[in-house]
Amino acid sequence: MATPNGTDSSLLQFILNGIPGLEHAHVWISFPFFSMYLIGMAGNCGLLYIIWTEEVLHRPMYYFLSMLSITDIVIGTSTMPKAFCIFWLNFKAIDFSSCLVQMYVVHTFTGMESGVLMLMALDRFVAICYPLRYSTILTNPMIVKVGLVTFLRGAVLIFPFPFMVKKMQYCGTNIIAHTYCDHMAVVKLACNSIRVDAIYGLTVALMIGGFDIFCITVSYIMILKAVVGLSSKEARSKAFGTCTAHICAITVSYTPAFFTFFAHRFGGHNVAPHVHIVIANLYLLLPPMMNPIVYGVKTKEIREAVLRLFHRGKTVAAHHSH
Repeated sequence: MATPNGTDSSLLQFILNGIPGLEHAHVWISFPFFSMYLIGMAGNCGLLYIIWTEEVLHRPMYYFLSMLSITDIVIGTSTMPKAFCIFWLNFKAIDFSSCLVQMYVVHTFTGMESGVLMLMALDRFVAICYPLRYSTILTNPMIVKVGLVTFLRGAVLIFPFPFMVKKMQYCGTNIIAHTYCDHMAVVKLACNSIRVDAIYGLTVALMIGGFDIFCITVSYIMILKAVVGLSSKEARSKAFGTCTAHICAITVSYTPAFFTFFAHRFGGHNVAPHVHIVIANLYLLLPPMMNPIVYGVKTKEIREAVLRLFHRGKTVAAHHSH
């Protein structure tokens, strides 16, 4: 369907085409995606419940982990149900305003996820480098403030995206070769020059992702210096052990994010479209699935809390059976 020049964008519908070149395999691709989505949702909801109910987990590190879980739930829920409609029902249409809302939510909360990973790095930095001042620096009001600032940073910087997309004219194809409304995937359909959008998108990515990666890198350099300076091998091992889950979370989040970002802007014809779109989906599915697993396996307090929860469940079940 071609859209005539000057069409009111509010009347426009887009067609989300799923994974270009692999339309025949959509049903098969959907199974691993759906499994990852379910594991991610269950894992993050479970993690939130455990942190909420276990008094021992009412500490800064776990508050930040709760923020990460909420972010992952929002990202997954704002994109994957529509993707499954494309895969299973061939229901590809999305109206313009819904597309803008999805775009805004996805980019705001992926920015939020990056910010929370940065806050978690700072948390580990304070815990290892200033252990005696940890509880006075990271108070509950401070955690609320930094969490709110991290959210508002993404919300404010992404706010112009929908307006910039809305003022474009769409006179060619309305088919988006994607499973969700990504900013660059949508603006590439416009007839106008997209230079301003591309520059602003790059600027926002540097202001959010670039700043966060810089802070994470500096934090870990300082942590490394502090840990190397510890006298006992056991103390060094324990200090590094508290960071391993966070390092895994950073790797899982940033690797597909970098690929997706650079493929959109600089990949051109070097990256096959289906490879790009599959990795863009993994960027939304992998961190929500892996973060609860990694933190569950690597964090002693969470493992113990899960075991206590199961023990209580068995006790209640045994009581009812009698």
